[in-house]
Amino acid sequence: FSRWEDYEKLREDDLLDFIDIKDFALDKPIELLLKHADGTTELINLKHSYNSTQIQWFKAGSALNALTRQ
Repeated sequence: FSRWEDYEKLREDDLLDFIDIKDFALDKPIELLLKHADGTTELINLKHSYNSTQIQWFKAGSALNALTRQ
């Protein structure tokens, strides 16, 4: 979480929607849309610690997929 207080916004029955995950990149926060059971939504930013190789693996679906594409 980019802001610690955003952790408290997450509810047990939320649906999570990662916004623009296809644009996942180094030093770029990930936007997460929380869809609460009561119909309300909240957008929060997440930090990540992935390096460029791990991001390639993620985008390929796995490390093995990324390696077979090389």
